[in-house]
Amino acid sequence: MREIDVSQVTETVEKLCIKANYELNGDIVAALEEGMELEESETGRRVLRQLVENARIAARERMAVCQDTGMAVVFIELGQDVHIRGGSLSDAVNEGVRRGYEKGFLRKSVVSDPFGRANTGDNTPAVIHYDIVEGDRLRITVAPKGFGSENMSGVRMLKPSDGIEGVKAYVLEMVDRAGPNPCPPLVVGVGIGGTMEKAALLAKKALLRPVDRRHADSRIRKLEKELLEFINGLGIGPAGLGGRMTAMAVNIEVFPTHIAGLPVAVNISCHVTRHAEAEL
Repeated sequence: MREIDVSQVTETVEKLCIKANYELNGDIVAALEEGMELEESETGRRVLRQLVENARIAARERMAVCQDTGMAVVFIELGQDVHIRGGSLSDAVNEGVRRGYEKGFLRKSVVSDPFGRANTGDNTPAVIHYDIVEGDRLRITVAPKGFGSENMSGVRMLKPSDGIEGVKAYVLEMVDRAGPNPCPPLVVGVGIGGTMEKAALLAKKALLRPVDRRHADSRIRKLEKELLEFINGLGIGPAGLGGRMTAMAVNIEVFPTHIAGLPVAVNISCHVTRHAEAEL
Protein backbone atom coordinates (compact mmCIF):
# COMPACT_ATOMS: atom_id res chain seq x y z
CA MET A 1 0.00 0.00 0.00
CA ARG A 2 1.46 3.33 -1.09
CA GLU A 3 0.66 6.45 0.95
CA ILE A 4 0.14 9.95 -0.46
CA ASP A 5 -0.30 12.89 1.86
CA VAL A 6 -3.14 15.30 1.13
CA SER A 7 -0.64 18.17 1.09
CA GLN A 8 0.82 16.72 -2.14
CA VAL A 9 -2.62 16.69 -3.69
CA THR A 10 -3.30 20.30 -2.73
CA GLU A 11 0.06 21.47 -4.08
CA THR A 12 -0.44 19.58 -7.35
CA VAL A 13 -3.98 20.88 -7.93
CA GLU A 14 -2.82 24.43 -7.20
CA LYS A 15 -0.12 24.19 -9.88
CA LEU A 16 -2.43 22.53 -12.40
CA CYS A 17 -5.07 25.26 -12.02
CA ILE A 18 -2.51 27.89 -12.90
CA LYS A 19 -0.87 25.90 -15.70
CA ALA A 20 -4.19 25.07 -17.36
CA ASN A 21 -5.22 28.73 -17.36
CA TYR A 22 -1.86 30.15 -18.45
CA GLU A 23 -0.63 27.65 -21.04
CA LEU A 24 -2.54 26.51 -24.10
CA ASN A 25 -1.91 22.82 -24.79
CA GLY A 26 0.49 22.09 -27.64
CA ASP A 27 -2.06 20.19 -29.73
CA ILE A 28 -4.41 23.18 -29.63
CA VAL A 29 -1.69 25.62 -30.66
CA ALA A 30 -0.69 23.31 -33.52
CA ALA A 31 -4.32 23.04 -34.68
CA LEU A 32 -4.73 26.82 -34.66
CA GLU A 33 -1.52 27.27 -36.64
CA GLU A 34 -2.60 24.63 -39.14
CA GLY A 35 -5.95 26.37 -39.37
CA MET A 36 -4.23 29.55 -40.54
CA GLU A 37 -3.06 27.62 -43.59
CA LEU A 38 -6.40 25.92 -44.27
CA GLU A 39 -8.85 28.73 -43.49
CA GLU A 40 -10.30 30.29 -46.64
CA SER A 41 -11.53 33.50 -45.00
CA GLU A 42 -9.03 36.32 -44.50
CA THR A 43 -10.98 37.45 -41.43
CA GLY A 44 -10.85 33.90 -40.11
CA ARG A 45 -7.09 33.70 -40.66
CA ARG A 46 -6.65 37.00 -38.82
CA VAL A 47 -8.67 35.72 -35.87
CA LEU A 48 -6.59 32.54 -35.70
CA ARG A 49 -3.35 34.55 -35.75
CA GLN A 50 -4.67 36.65 -32.88
CA LEU A 51 -5.59 33.54 -30.88
CA VAL A 52 -2.10 32.10 -31.30
CA GLU A 53 -0.49 35.40 -30.35
CA ASN A 54 -2.78 35.68 -27.33
CA ALA A 55 -1.66 32.22 -26.19
CA ARG A 56 2.00 33.19 -26.55
CA ILE A 57 1.51 36.38 -24.55
CA ALA A 58 -0.36 34.52 -21.80
CA ALA A 59 2.40 31.93 -21.44
CA ARG A 60 5.17 34.53 -21.57
CA GLU A 61 3.59 37.05 -19.21
CA ARG A 62 2.10 34.39 -16.90
CA MET A 63 -1.50 35.50 -17.13
CA ALA A 64 -4.80 33.84 -17.97
CA VAL A 65 -5.28 33.02 -21.64
CA CYS A 66 -8.99 33.94 -21.25
CA GLN A 67 -10.84 36.14 -18.77
CA ASP A 68 -13.32 33.34 -18.04
CA THR A 69 -11.08 31.06 -16.02
CA GLY A 70 -13.90 28.59 -15.66
CA MET A 71 -15.36 26.30 -13.06
CA ALA A 72 -12.73 23.76 -12.01
CA VAL A 73 -13.61 20.25 -13.17
CA VAL A 74 -11.20 17.74 -11.64
CA PHE A 75 -10.79 14.13 -12.70
CA ILE A 76 -9.17 11.83 -10.13
CA GLU A 77 -7.89 8.38 -11.10
CA LEU A 78 -7.11 6.76 -7.77
CA GLY A 79 -5.11 3.56 -7.71
CA GLN A 80 -6.72 0.95 -5.47
CA ASP A 81 -3.34 0.41 -3.79
CA VAL A 82 -3.08 4.06 -2.70
CA HIS A 83 -3.91 5.28 0.77
CA ILE A 84 -4.61 9.01 1.14
CA ARG A 85 -3.10 10.23 4.40
CA GLY A 86 -3.74 13.33 6.45
CA GLY A 87 -7.30 14.29 5.64
CA SER A 88 -10.05 14.32 3.04
CA LEU A 89 -9.10 13.93 -0.63
CA SER A 90 -12.00 16.15 -1.72
CA ASP A 91 -11.01 18.84 0.78
CA ALA A 92 -7.44 18.67 -0.50
CA VAL A 93 -8.60 19.16 -4.10
CA ASN A 94 -10.75 22.14 -3.18
CA GLU A 95 -7.93 23.70 -1.18
CA GLY A 96 -5.70 23.35 -4.23
CA VAL A 97 -8.31 25.09 -6.39
CA ARG A 98 -8.66 27.84 -3.78
CA ARG A 99 -4.91 28.47 -3.67
CA GLY A 100 -4.41 28.17 -7.41
CA TYR A 101 -7.08 30.71 -8.26
CA GLU A 102 -5.82 33.10 -5.60
CA LYS A 103 -2.10 32.84 -6.39
CA GLY A 104 -2.68 32.79 -10.13
CA PHE A 105 -4.90 35.90 -10.02
CA LEU A 106 -7.60 33.89 -11.77
CA ARG A 107 -11.18 35.11 -11.89
CA LYS A 108 -13.47 33.57 -9.29
CA SER A 109 -16.72 32.63 -11.01
CA VAL A 110 -18.48 30.12 -8.76
CA VAL A 111 -21.66 31.04 -6.90
CA SER A 112 -22.81 29.27 -3.74
CA ASP A 113 -26.17 28.13 -5.05
CA PRO A 114 -28.02 28.38 -8.36
CA PHE A 115 -30.62 30.87 -7.09
CA GLY A 116 -28.97 33.04 -4.41
CA ARG A 117 -25.98 33.62 -6.74
CA ALA A 118 -23.58 34.77 -4.00
CA ASN A 119 -19.99 34.35 -5.19
CA THR A 120 -17.99 31.91 -3.04
CA GLY A 121 -14.94 34.13 -3.51
CA ASP A 122 -12.43 31.38 -4.21
CA ASN A 123 -13.83 29.41 -7.20
CA THR A 124 -14.74 26.45 -5.03
CA PRO A 125 -16.27 23.96 -4.82
CA ALA A 126 -14.78 22.12 -7.77
CA VAL A 127 -16.71 19.47 -9.67
CA ILE A 128 -14.77 16.29 -8.86
CA HIS A 129 -15.07 12.96 -10.69
CA TYR A 130 -13.49 9.88 -9.11
CA ASP A 131 -12.41 6.70 -10.87
CA ILE A 132 -10.87 3.80 -8.93
CA VAL A 133 -8.25 2.04 -11.07
CA GLU A 134 -5.60 -0.63 -10.64
CA GLY A 135 -2.16 0.26 -9.33
CA ASP A 136 -0.57 2.58 -6.80
CA ARG A 137 -0.64 5.89 -8.63
CA LEU A 138 -2.87 8.95 -8.38
CA ARG A 139 -3.56 10.85 -11.60
CA ILE A 140 -5.08 14.32 -11.37
CA THR A 141 -6.51 16.22 -14.34
CA VAL A 142 -7.75 19.78 -13.89
CA ALA A 143 -10.02 21.07 -16.65
CA PRO A 144 -11.33 24.61 -16.03
CA LYS A 145 -14.56 24.93 -18.03
CA GLY A 146 -15.77 28.34 -19.16
CA PHE A 147 -19.51 28.78 -19.40
CA GLY A 148 -19.77 30.54 -22.73
CA SER A 149 -19.24 27.07 -24.18
CA GLU A 150 -20.73 25.02 -21.32
CA ASN A 151 -24.04 26.82 -21.77
CA MET A 152 -24.16 25.61 -25.37
CA SER A 153 -24.02 21.93 -24.34
CA GLY A 154 -26.82 19.43 -23.85
CA VAL A 155 -28.11 15.87 -23.61
CA ARG A 156 -30.80 14.21 -25.68
CA MET A 157 -32.33 10.79 -25.15
CA LEU A 158 -32.66 9.47 -28.69
CA LYS A 159 -34.56 6.34 -29.66
CA PRO A 160 -32.50 3.34 -30.84
CA SER A 161 -34.25 3.67 -34.22
CA ASP A 162 -32.74 7.15 -34.62
CA GLY A 163 -29.40 5.42 -35.08
CA ILE A 164 -26.22 7.05 -36.27
CA GLU A 165 -28.08 9.54 -38.47
CA GLY A 166 -29.97 10.77 -35.43
CA VAL A 167 -26.70 11.26 -33.57
CA LYS A 168 -25.25 13.25 -36.48
CA ALA A 169 -28.34 15.44 -36.70
CA TYR A 170 -28.27 16.23 -32.97
CA VAL A 171 -24.58 17.12 -32.89
CA LEU A 172 -24.95 19.41 -35.90
CA GLU A 173 -28.06 20.99 -34.40
CA MET A 174 -26.20 21.81 -31.19
CA VAL A 175 -23.20 23.37 -32.96
CA ASP A 176 -25.36 25.30 -35.40
CA ARG A 177 -27.52 26.62 -32.57
CA ALA A 178 -24.44 27.63 -30.57
CA GLY A 179 -23.15 29.80 -33.42
CA PRO A 180 -20.49 32.26 -32.21
CA ASN A 181 -21.40 31.99 -28.51
CA PRO A 182 -18.82 29.32 -27.49
CA CYS A 183 -15.88 31.22 -29.08
CA PRO A 184 -14.97 29.01 -32.05
CA PRO A 185 -12.93 27.26 -33.30
CA LEU A 186 -14.35 24.59 -31.03
CA VAL A 187 -13.56 21.18 -29.69
CA VAL A 188 -16.80 19.19 -29.68
CA GLY A 189 -16.98 16.41 -27.10
CA VAL A 190 -19.64 13.78 -27.75
CA GLY A 191 -20.71 11.01 -25.39
CA ILE A 192 -22.87 8.18 -26.69
CA GLY A 193 -24.41 5.42 -24.58
CA GLY A 194 -24.78 4.55 -20.95
CA THR A 195 -27.46 6.57 -19.17
CA MET A 196 -28.21 10.30 -19.23
CA GLU A 197 -25.46 11.21 -16.75
CA LYS A 198 -22.96 8.71 -18.20
CA ALA A 199 -23.31 10.20 -21.67
CA ALA A 200 -22.67 13.68 -20.25
CA LEU A 201 -19.56 12.49 -18.42
CA LEU A 202 -18.28 10.74 -21.55
CA ALA A 203 -18.70 13.99 -23.51
CA LYS A 204 -16.75 15.91 -20.87
CA LYS A 205 -13.97 13.33 -20.83
CA ALA A 206 -13.83 13.39 -24.63
CA LEU A 207 -12.59 16.99 -24.42
CA LEU A 208 -9.44 15.77 -22.64
CA ARG A 209 -8.28 13.80 -25.68
CA PRO A 210 -5.75 15.67 -27.88
CA VAL A 211 -7.37 17.13 -30.98
CA ASP A 212 -4.91 15.29 -33.23
CA ARG A 213 -5.78 11.86 -31.79
CA ARG A 214 -8.71 10.00 -33.29
CA HIS A 215 -10.76 7.21 -31.72
CA ALA A 216 -9.28 3.72 -31.84
CA ASP A 217 -12.49 2.17 -33.23
CA SER A 218 -12.66 2.67 -37.01
CA ARG A 219 -16.45 3.20 -36.94
CA ILE A 220 -16.19 5.97 -34.38
CA ARG A 221 -13.14 7.43 -36.12
CA LYS A 222 -15.16 7.68 -39.33
CA LEU A 223 -18.03 9.37 -37.47
CA GLU A 224 -15.65 11.91 -35.92
CA LYS A 225 -14.28 12.77 -39.36
CA GLU A 226 -17.72 13.09 -40.94
CA LEU A 227 -19.06 15.29 -38.18
CA LEU A 228 -16.01 17.57 -38.32
CA GLU A 229 -16.51 18.02 -42.07
CA PHE A 230 -20.22 18.78 -41.61
CA ILE A 231 -19.52 21.25 -38.79
CA ASN A 232 -16.86 23.06 -40.77
CA GLY A 233 -19.32 23.37 -43.61
CA LEU A 234 -21.72 25.41 -41.47
CA GLY A 235 -19.81 28.63 -42.20
CA ILE A 236 -19.66 29.86 -38.59
CA GLY A 237 -15.87 30.17 -38.66
CA PRO A 238 -13.32 31.52 -36.17
CA ALA A 239 -14.98 33.82 -33.59
CA GLY A 240 -18.23 33.32 -35.50
CA LEU A 241 -17.10 35.76 -38.19
CA GLY A 242 -17.40 33.31 -41.07
CA GLY A 243 -15.08 30.73 -42.55
CA ARG A 244 -14.48 27.00 -42.53
CA MET A 245 -12.70 26.42 -39.22
CA THR A 246 -15.65 26.25 -36.88
CA ALA A 247 -14.16 23.27 -35.03
CA MET A 248 -10.71 21.80 -34.60
CA ALA A 249 -11.95 18.35 -33.67
CA VAL A 250 -14.93 16.19 -32.80
CA ASN A 251 -13.96 13.74 -30.05
CA ILE A 252 -16.41 10.92 -29.40
CA GLU A 253 -16.49 8.44 -26.52
CA VAL A 254 -18.96 5.54 -26.32
CA PHE A 255 -20.29 3.16 -23.68
CA PRO A 256 -22.75 0.23 -23.66
CA THR A 257 -26.37 1.22 -23.15
CA HIS A 258 -29.87 -0.17 -22.58
CA ILE A 259 -31.82 -1.90 -25.35
CA ALA A 260 -34.44 0.87 -25.18
CA GLY A 261 -32.17 3.90 -25.34
CA LEU A 262 -29.60 5.91 -27.25
CA PRO A 263 -28.38 8.72 -24.95
CA VAL A 264 -26.25 11.39 -26.66
CA ALA A 265 -24.49 14.29 -24.96
CA VAL A 266 -22.68 17.16 -26.65
CA ASN A 267 -20.21 19.12 -24.54
CA ILE A 268 -18.94 22.06 -26.56
CA SER A 269 -15.64 23.66 -25.63
CA CYS A 270 -14.11 26.94 -26.75
CA HIS A 271 -10.79 27.14 -28.55
CA VAL A 272 -8.71 27.00 -25.35
CA THR A 273 -10.17 23.67 -24.11
CA ARG A 274 -8.00 23.95 -21.00
CA HIS A 275 -6.68 20.96 -19.11
CA ALA A 276 -3.51 19.93 -17.33
CA GLU A 277 -2.61 16.69 -15.61
CA ALA A 278 -0.06 15.22 -13.24
CA GLU A 279 0.64 11.84 -11.65
CA LEU A 280 1.65 11.26 -8.05
